[in-house]
Amino acid sequence: MALRTDTDRQLLERTLDLARNGEGRVHPNPLVGALVARDGEMLGEGWHDGYGAAHAEVAAIGAAGGADLQGATLYVSLEPCCHAGKTPPCTEAILAAGLGRVVVASDDPSPKASGRGLGILRDEGVDVEVADGDLAARARLLNQPFRKHARTGRPWVLFKSAMTLDGKVATTTGDSKWISGESSRLRAHHWRAGMDAVVVGIGTALADDPQLTARIESPAPSLRQPRRVVFDSLGRLPLASNLVTGGPDPPVTVVVSRAAPRQAVEALENAGLEVIVATGEHEPARVRSALDQLGAAGVASLLLEGGPHLAGAFLDAGEIDEVRMFLAPRLLGGRSARDPLEGEGSERVADALRALTLECESVAEDLLISARLREW
Repeated sequence: MALRTDTDRQLLERTLDLARNGEGRVHPNPLVGALVARDGEMLGEGWHDGYGAAHAEVAAIGAAGGADLQGATLYVSLEPCCHAGKTPPCTEAILAAGLGRVVVASDDPSPKASGRGLGILRDEGVDVEVADGDLAARARLLNQPFRKHARTGRPWVLFKSAMTLDGKVATTTGDSKWISGESSRLRAHHWRAGMDAVVVGIGTALADDPQLTARIESPAPSLRQPRRVVFDSLGRLPLASNLVTGGPDPPVTVVVSRAAPRQAVEALENAGLEVIVATGEHEPARVRSALDQLGAAGVASLLLEGGPHLAGAFLDAGEIDEVRMFLAPRLLGGRSARDPLEGEGSERVADALRALTLECESVAEDLLISARLREW
């Protein structure tokens, strides 16, 4: 519904800014910001600052410093919860504070919420409004991994790659170091730190022997390291590789198929790695199977770093939600040089997956192109 006043819109927009203060710390919870106001005057504001910490609504009420909130308005970026988890339900705190009106930027699609909290507030006589249009869309974008995981059980997938001006990610010999510049690679490490998991295929693991950790300057223990995942249908990951010898933290998951030899699977498990078996009659089906299992284990966001074969399987499975492509000022050529995506693809241009949004940004000498393919 349309908000009543420009002040409503401005204050609700403020909750989106507040929500971002929790980035990297609230998983598996969503980012949420809230504030309490009366007649447009701010009384208190807050955000969800970490898993197990007070929710944004409670933080905002507490920040009001004991002021009389009877009949005041709560603005919040996400529908208030009505179930007990690490903290009590926010609906109880709202009712206890005597708030008379709640203005919400976006819904919560998780089964325990999904309109229930708003229904409870309405039943208790609280005036509830839910934004629509651009503001609601921006609020939803804050929590795409949370929303997709809540709706499908699978992680939200960000595909990241770097290519030359002629669309190549590696030479005919397989060399790819480095197509993008140092600033672009640092940006990608920041993305890793914001994800639950980072994924490569066995081809990349064999060619590069990567660590797949987020290597950025950050005060230790605040740096979040993603789970490392290798799609390796036959269990070929060498026991001497960095992913195996680097220790159990962060954990490593190897995704194999039913064709993987039992001896290879047992060797990986004995080395301390988790092995999951992806089932299905073809690669896209096995991608979906693996994502179901990773999602069930709590992985809500995933950075897909390739290579082209695995990325193509994710595309064919319909499981790429956003693309971030670094375009480097190089021309490579070569009829057998690698493209960023393989797989089956679309037979006609008219059938191609079309981006919902497209943004461009200069990153030192490279150009970063970001495309959102789905909204949850």
